[in-house]
Amino acid sequence: MHEAGSRFHFSVLSQHATGVSLLLFDRDDREPAQVVELSPEQHRTGDVWHVCLKGQLHGKGYAIRVKGASNPDGTPNLDSGQFLLDPYAAAILNLGDIDRNPDPASPVAIGLVVDHAFDWEGVLPPRQAWSDLILYETHVRGFTKDVASRVHHPGQYLGVVEKIPYLRELGVTAVELLPVQEFRDSERWRPGVGWGPARRNYWGYNPIAVFAPKAGYASNQDPRAAVIEFKTMVRELHRAGIEVILDVVFNHTPEGDETGPTINFRGLANSVYYLLTPDKRRYVDVTGCGNTLNCNHPIVRTLIIDCLRYWVVHFHIDGFRFDLASVLTRDQDGALLHKPPLLEQIAEDAVLRDVKLIAEPWDAGGAFQVGAFPGRRWAEWNAHYRDDVRRFWRGDAGMTGAFATRLGGSADLYQSAGKTPLNSINFVTCHDGFTLNDLVSYARKHNEANGEDNRDGSAENFSENNGIEGLTDDPLIEAVRLPQIKNMLVTLFVSRGVPMLLGGDEFRRSQSGNNNAYCQDNAISWYDWSLMARNVDLVRFVSRLIAFRKAHRVLAAGRFYTAQEISWLGSEGRAPEWHGRENRIGCVVGESGQGAADARLCLLFNATSAPCRFALPETATPWRVVVDTSKPSPEDIAEPGEEALLPDPGMVTVSPRSTVILVAA
Repeated sequence: MHEAGSRFHFSVLSQHATGVSLLLFDRDDREPAQVVELSPEQHRTGDVWHVCLKGQLHGKGYAIRVKGASNPDGTPNLDSGQFLLDPYAAAILNLGDIDRNPDPASPVAIGLVVDHAFDWEGVLPPRQAWSDLILYETHVRGFTKDVASRVHHPGQYLGVVEKIPYLRELGVTAVELLPVQEFRDSERWRPGVGWGPARRNYWGYNPIAVFAPKAGYASNQDPRAAVIEFKTMVRELHRAGIEVILDVVFNHTPEGDETGPTINFRGLANSVYYLLTPDKRRYVDVTGCGNTLNCNHPIVRTLIIDCLRYWVVHFHIDGFRFDLASVLTRDQDGALLHKPPLLEQIAEDAVLRDVKLIAEPWDAGGAFQVGAFPGRRWAEWNAHYRDDVRRFWRGDAGMTGAFATRLGGSADLYQSAGKTPLNSINFVTCHDGFTLNDLVSYARKHNEANGEDNRDGSAENFSENNGIEGLTDDPLIEAVRLPQIKNMLVTLFVSRGVPMLLGGDEFRRSQSGNNNAYCQDNAISWYDWSLMARNVDLVRFVSRLIAFRKAHRVLAAGRFYTAQEISWLGSEGRAPEWHGRENRIGCVVGESGQGAADARLCLLFNATSAPCRFALPETATPWRVVVDTSKPSPEDIAEPGEEALLPDPGMVTVSPRSTVILVAA
């Protein structure tokens, strides 16, 4: 449903229907106030049913009912009277419970006709370069839901607005929000299980309406509030110079497999929207969610493009992170395509030309395309970066070469394809897995609270507990854990590529060892802001790290290092042992042309249990110590202009499991 002047145009695709009814609802009514019957003769063009309505429809609810016989492609009986949700619904008026045999007279979800009028107050998107991005991944609700957040709108879009001063002070330049496309807070159908007790859906990776912002994150129950308050959040973030990246899900739907509920796609054009088995009766599942969207079908491509454009045009969104993006590269038989039409269309679309595109380059069907995701416009979540950095600092043997490669922008993954370090989204932790604090506090996952006997979540996290499983106040253990946290944070912010910080890692947020908290809408997932006061020194450390990265543009350059720009250092003046058992490496990076006549950075990393000495090259100006993760705060990172002179200009000793950064300028 979309508005054009005083007219409202409704259209929907349904291949097998012999008739379509548009049902209009007054607010909160369960029965339609008006039924508009669409006839094939007047209201059908090809497979599209359409009608133009006059009058004021803003705030009206609407649903679809189709007529027709059962279809050989597995489409349910269209004469059942099932109310169907418009796939293009811009807001949801009602989210009822899905039952195994839903009552057609009790609609699961009703679309809402939305008025998009909004005062942007002249605020424009920041339009930052990739090299300026400092991503902060967070969940809208969990960010401020805990009482310790001390906001007036906990768990809401406006709660994010209240935390903008904090984000600015930290130094992030973009927020990457977990799904805000409308989804159910609880679900009773689960893949591989079928119907059962309701399970909480916290992360939101199961959208019921991809055009609609989540109403539950607004300050009241009026569905229109979600549109207004979401736009308010975006406007105020933009006013602060912070971009908004949305985590979007175009790989599956909540309709599940052949045993799941019918919401819209299944009842409208089953074989168009989904990948089906050859007999057309079962669903191909490479998502782990029961079904797979047929993304490279022209109709589905159009829907996805329309949706992306919609969020950019109406909500001023700056970019998208595509969940299980390898699904978008599969053809209608499920095979991976070399040049997927959908990806090319997104990359070349005129409206989306300046939008940032980020892929999670894998799926649950075996595709793993890190470094090989099609198209130069696409940045990728770099899982190799995550794993290699974790393994280096854990002390796994032989990780020096891989660590150095990640530090330099992952040329092994991107250079041969003509890509740059800016195609790599570097991260050590994200929503899916341990928090950074848990990464150094747990040797194994603890997902018992999820109700799946700890079977869910990754079993290999390259984590360690450093002496005891779980949280502790033992000062000896803390003396190991905190420097390890700092080591990985330093690595993240001095690596070429685009850094992404998991929200709350800067003040040691914990999920009690849960590495798959998708259903934990509680204190396990919510940010405990009281930790910020207890870890204010670490917050300062991260803020100074981000400022250091911004001040030294060589670290964020959109090219791979040349031999003239970087020289590698081994211990005691020797050549680096790229494949040796001990993980230790240093490098000197020149910054000529970066605003200083002879500025250099020296980055030194020692993941061993013994001190390591590095011989330093001579410089025109003496080396000064910027970072030493073995030191307590505030000596761990110096304020600008207060960097201490290195006592011995030709040699530096890096403490066990520590990082040192020097600058000569």
